Amino acid sequence: MSGEAHASGDCPALDVGLLAPGRADSPAERATSDRAFLQAMLDAEAALTRAQAAVGTAPAEAAAAVTAAADAARFDARALAVRARAGGNPVIPLVADLTAAVPPEAAAYAHRGATSQDILDTAAMLVAARTLDLLLVDLASLEGELARLARAHRDTVMAGRTLTQHAAPTTFGLKAAGWRALALDARDRVVRVRGGLPVQLGGAVGTLAVAGAHGADDSRNPDLTLRLIFAYAAELNLTAPDLPWHTLRTPVADLAAALALTAGALGKLAADVLTLSRTEIGELSEGAAGGSSAMPHKANPVRATLIAAAAHRAPALAATLYASLPAADERPPGAWHAEWEPLRDLLRLVGGAARDAVDLCTHLQVHPHAMRAHLDLTAGLLTSERLVVELTPHLGRTHATELVSAAAKKVRAGEGTLADAVSAELKALPPHAPKPDTPTPPAPDLTELTELTELTDPTHWTGSAGSLTDRALKRR
Repeated sequence: MSGEAHASGDCPALDVGLLAPGRADSPAERATSDRAFLQAMLDAEAALTRAQAAVGTAPAEAAAAVTAAADAARFDARALAVRARAGGNPVIPLVADLTAAVPPEAAAYAHRGATSQDILDTAAMLVAARTLDLLLVDLASLEGELARLARAHRDTVMAGRTLTQHAAPTTFGLKAAGWRALALDARDRVVRVRGGLPVQLGGAVGTLAVAGAHGADDSRNPDLTLRLIFAYAAELNLTAPDLPWHTLRTPVADLAAALALTAGALGKLAADVLTLSRTEIGELSEGAAGGSSAMPHKANPVRATLIAAAAHRAPALAATLYASLPAADERPPGAWHAEWEPLRDLLRLVGGAARDAVDLCTHLQVHPHAMRAHLDLTAGLLTSERLVVELTPHLGRTHATELVSAAAKKVRAGEGTLADAVSAELKALPPHAPKPDTPTPPAPDLTELTELTELTDPTHWTGSAGSLTDRALKRR
């Protein structure tokens, strides 16, 4: 069936997420659909009329009539989109259709005192609030799964890697605790932004000139404007701003920042999983791995891949929203319009990524045996830092570093283990000559391979990884 056959209503054939599996069928996708945005605009219109009734500037019957008519199922989203081209936004044709859908005596109170940006901005904040509420549920689930992994693998030793190379031993528990810390950082920012999402109500140029009864000047009723804004915010469970923010776009910028950080936090988790699930590493694997259209043996880390894709896209979308901050005059041409799609894409991307992160971590398979085997790949080099520490009191840091570096060079050349090489270097040292009258400790007797083998065991050199993990898990 062609796309033209679906040219009405929500137009699912125009965008069903075919190229966006990361957000497809996610709660965030449903919360940000065209139908959801349309309903949010109608909710904003109905709430405004109810708020006016609450402050005595509109009949209760008018508020009831507008509220009853504000059902997205009664409106043709595709037709509104096409007609929006005439005025540049969908609110203009929506107001015409909403006004026609209510009795004549209520029509005068539909959209009264508002401008198109009031409704669309408020709808965007409503959609954001509803999507962030869903996002917070997933972030809470993710935190729980990561806490479980961190506790279970508090002492599971693995190679720490810096600049792609083995560096020193760490634990998988500490890594999972780090992922959890990022998830909590994201949660805290999302909670803060969610709690401050404001309604928009300013009228044509931000003065609310038509908000009063019969267009009364605010000087005749100084409390009316404030009461109306607070009533409007209460109707929608949003906050009341100090000023109309038609060209003061802090709320959108704050949303962009919180969403971009969340995408990056989830992306860090995904980047680690992608690295550690490589065939030649195999320390992690996705429990529900994906297949290949050509290679039956493949078990691809699909969830991590989709999360990584979202993390790559999010910064550019946030940048577009930040670029809209310098909005001209009292109503901006272009800067405001440029926000709509990037904001929705960010909400969808991050919501989908959080959904995938929960799934990923719930089914993540950890392979301690592979982690342990990889600790031995470099024949003890992971503990070179420890040997420098042990030798420094006897040789001084410079000489200790030089000795261990020389030994490491032999190991990299295939000349035995680090224990072998350090033992040979120590035996080759000249006799120690303490300075007169100086209580210099004797030269280290570390030539016994049994002692050196103990010192070069990477499982015995994880520092404070365990206590750091415990400390991180205390955060709520």
